[in-house]
Amino acid sequence: MLQIDLGHVVKHVSLLGSTGTIGVNTLDVISRHPDSFQLFAVTAHSNVERLAEQCGRFNPRYAVLCDEQKIEACQQVFRRRNISTELLFGSEGLQRIASDPRVDIVMAAIVGAAGLKPTLAAARAGKRVLLANKEALVMSGKLLMDAVREHDAELLPIDSEHNAIFQSLPVNFSQGLLQAGVKRIILTASGGPFRNMKQPDLESVTPAQAVKHPNWVMGKKISVDSATMMNKGLEMIEACWLFDATPDQVEILIHPESIVHSMVRYRDGSVIAQLSNPDMRIPIAYGLGYPARMDTGVADLDLAAIGKLNFAALNDDQFPCVNLAYQAMATGGTATAILNGANEVAVDSFLKEALPFRSIPAVIEFALREIAAVPVRELDDVLRADQAARAAAADWIKTHTRASIPLGVST
Repeated sequence: MLQIDLGHVVKHVSLLGSTGTIGVNTLDVISRHPDSFQLFAVTAHSNVERLAEQCGRFNPRYAVLCDEQKIEACQQVFRRRNISTELLFGSEGLQRIASDPRVDIVMAAIVGAAGLKPTLAAARAGKRVLLANKEALVMSGKLLMDAVREHDAELLPIDSEHNAIFQSLPVNFSQGLLQAGVKRIILTASGGPFRNMKQPDLESVTPAQAVKHPNWVMGKKISVDSATMMNKGLEMIEACWLFDATPDQVEILIHPESIVHSMVRYRDGSVIAQLSNPDMRIPIAYGLGYPARMDTGVADLDLAAIGKLNFAALNDDQFPCVNLAYQAMATGGTATAILNGANEVAVDSFLKEALPFRSIPAVIEFALREIAAVPVRELDDVLRADQAARAAAADWIKTHTRASIPLGVST
């Protein structure tokens, strides 16, 4: 099997969120290059069985379980399977394995705000951080980017869109996009499962329909974000932080096939894009091996078989969550943390069938209107805004349970 040349130095990897989609794909890539990577630690929220299976297969030094109510059950499973991996628990365990001096690479793939602290810990420990957690930048972009610079860490984006942008940018983009000749970043979006539906038709959308993405296999939360297009709003915020862009330098374009993962428009009229089959092993492998490229197991892209690629402008009225994200980024400070916290509560309520699909943006708009954004000076500023947003979202949902109030209606 083809191995990348890392100077015969084995890189030790802590995988935050190993039981999710990104985690499973990361393990697949690592398994293809055993001479280049060694798994140091894996983590799970509550999936004890899968965590144990991964430890039995890869034999990492540590495993972290975040759901402390399952500690005893986890210990029993590990004993029964005679697994020697040392168990750690909770947020402290996550931060420990993210900052351990023996670790070279940290894959930050924990979904939601729970991934914030360990991702910051990895950056402050000077690691190569492979960022698949949107919330770390959405909630606390300034803190994370400051930590990367101050501690000489390396931050590489793993989301397919940002990874594509990174591959399409010139090497000197950190000096400034305009100075590097970049005119605009173009984020492509599949449009999710409801891209051809009108707003009134979304009233009866069910969680089962929303999580059925046409192109990607993803977790439930991110699948709903794709259906509302909030994922593109969050990705716009990420792109601003990652590439030092302003919101008006980031454009969103509907591309149903998910073959062109994103593009960069240059001032000379050129557009450079990254294309591949929709498989997360490609950006994961790029991040693990950068700047080398390595085998992923993904089939070659056959453009002749695909035949044609389609693109369309984003319909702002159809996807109000995108506008809310642009508004939050323009406001600055903790506004993006408020946006994210309210969205997490709204999506969770929708998945539990306690909130109609069309009411998700109304919940977010309410939180942004009710909670004043403040500058981000420390992590507590972000966490307070997150908690306030969650409380406001819960209040809205409690008051308007099963109601369908269009975005913009006063509450």
